Amino acid sequence: MSAATDLFVIGGGINGTGIARDAAGRGLSVRLAEQGDLAGATSSASTKLYHGGLRYLEFLELRLVRESLREREVLLRAMPHIAWPMRFVLPLDPRMRFAGQTPVSRLLSLAMPWARGHRPNLVIRAGLFLYDNLGARKILPGTTSLDLRHAPEGEPLQDRLTRAYEYSDCWVDDARLVVLNARDAAARGADIIVGSKVTEARRDGTGWMVRLADGRSFRARVLVNAAGPWVGQVIQEVAHLPSTEGVRLVRGSHIVTRRLFDHDKAYFLQGPDGRIVFAIPYEGDFTLIGTTDMDHDGAPDQAVCTPEEVDYLCRFVSGYFRQAVTPADVVWTFSGVRPLYDDGASSATAATRDYVLSLDQAGPPCLHVFGGKITTYRRLAEAAMAKLAPHLPGAGSPWTAGAPLPGGDFPVDGAAALADGLRRDHPFLTQGWADRLVRAYGTEAAQVLDGARTAADLGRDFGATLTESELRWMMEREWARDAKGVLWRRSKLGLRMSPEQAAEVEDYIASRRVAA
Repeated sequence: MSAATDLFVIGGGINGTGIARDAAGRGLSVRLAEQGDLAGATSSASTKLYHGGLRYLEFLELRLVRESLREREVLLRAMPHIAWPMRFVLPLDPRMRFAGQTPVSRLLSLAMPWARGHRPNLVIRAGLFLYDNLGARKILPGTTSLDLRHAPEGEPLQDRLTRAYEYSDCWVDDARLVVLNARDAAARGADIIVGSKVTEARRDGTGWMVRLADGRSFRARVLVNAAGPWVGQVIQEVAHLPSTEGVRLVRGSHIVTRRLFDHDKAYFLQGPDGRIVFAIPYEGDFTLIGTTDMDHDGAPDQAVCTPEEVDYLCRFVSGYFRQAVTPADVVWTFSGVRPLYDDGASSATAATRDYVLSLDQAGPPCLHVFGGKITTYRRLAEAAMAKLAPHLPGAGSPWTAGAPLPGGDFPVDGAAALADGLRRDHPFLTQGWADRLVRAYGTEAAQVLDGARTAADLGRDFGATLTESELRWMMEREWARDAKGVLWRRSKLGLRMSPEQAAEVEDYIASRRVAA
């Protein structure tokens, strides 16, 4: 058995890897165990946005919105390769309604009874004013008005929609964000264990004894339960701790279609049922549409986008676009389970998106992480370390706010220049190939190419610009274990590959694992 570490983190999603990175950077010894793949569940099934949460203003979650808005630009500077600003078009539709009884809707029903649950334009503009000014915005432009009758953003929309607001938020490659946090944690000394489930954790004297499914055991002074949808299961079945706190599993499903519009802006669409759905440019040739909010009763890893959810999302966006979207247009679906803190809300939509950190101190400490969102993962990690500080007297001070993730050490607007440099040094690259590499690896893209002067120097060509050199990089430096992890998490090349090509990737990975 190895020497005790300061922290043992259960869970390789964004919260677990974010905490591991923060702790390792403070000089603490850290070990993290993930039962499957990094970002294998919730953290790779988001809407690919980090944003302030415009809708959360209706629930008066001002602290969460303010923290999220302030984090947008911190994260932009830290990861300009996997994230970038995006403008959102919010068409004004007389059918827009509140999502049930929210604090704002109740206030308006008293002040403006004639509104009858509708979102008046004045209220939307007031919300956008708050959105522009709550978060010390410096990089992102503010809200503007659009006349859809004379703007390219109006061309895909139905004629009845004549006005819109346009505001700023940000796009992010969620799974790569997790992988890069794990890589940085490992570079700072953390031990990242992927593909081995924690089966038991028990207090033992002054620390914790943690056992994995592969038979290994480890000791740690502090346990962090960042198991996402499995957080309750870890409390009850792994650590056997008494707790009255619970998690509400909410399924969010998405569909991907061929590109529905030609510009690079997203749409923020409001339905007659009060729900919000985004239509977002995705991977160049596609449009991402989502999400739903449904209470989920099954196992977290069995979440799928149901036919009913596909129909719902198609009907929703068809109410806005000239060209109807049907299930036949869908090329991919994905679904994830959000582990929201169970605050007793009446509906999945109304349940809080804020995170809750619960510290069990009835012996060696155990921190349970409930909820959270991609936008605030870094702040959540800082808050977790602040809670654990009395138990980790040797820990350093907060440091992540100004530190780029691997490959992110270039200016926010520098991706195009990086791609140009790649093409100069590697003339065989097409523009699209170079852009993709920069958007995945940033300044490390040149290392992925490993000095290649021709495409043949990169080894086997699996299709869709995935080469043996890049695949080895994912396996050796990013803990990739199977084709799904490569093609649908660390990249989205599965959208462009045939089943036969995907099988070749799977066979290659399996052969390399056997050889190792």
